[in-house]
Amino acid sequence: MTDLLPLLEEFHREKLAMMLQHLAGAQLVGQYDANNTYQYIINREETQLTWVAKAIEELSGTVTDAAVPPRAANGKAAAAALAVFDEDLHEAQRFVDRWRPRVDEMINARHAKMLRVILGETLEQKRFFEQALAGRQDLLGRRGAQVGPSHGEVLPSRWIE
Repeated sequence: MTDLLPLLEEFHREKLAMMLQHLAGAQLVGQYDANNTYQYIINREETQLTWVAKAIEELSGTVTDAAVPPRAANGKAAAAALAVFDEDLHEAQRFVDRWRPRVDEMINARHAKMLRVILGETLEQKRFFEQALAGRQDLLGRRGAQVGPSHGEVLPSRWIE
């Protein structure tokens, strides 16, 4: 299919933009459990982007990088985090709505299945954002009674040099 490479390249660009938004969002979400959820989401998206990049390279295409966009906080601390969750929740649904019909029309079963897995994981991300907006802190699982509740904030950057 001659349209396969451009489709995969476009999908990669959009998923990369989403991951970069999540990186910027993670810097605004300090609550420990919510930030850990963002780190989990970012890790999965890095894996997904690797899959799509490999498929593009197999078709003799190239992938492009992009920088983390600035993302402003709408409010302070908890209010800013809620705004980030809400934006990311809606963007996840828009991404799936944009791509599901196109993926369903794909002839290449291998690549269609890969993109369906990514769309499914994007819906899982949406569920995390819905739960965070509802005030849940057990986004990635429940702690044992001996550990107790989490508290505190994380630093806004992933690495300290």
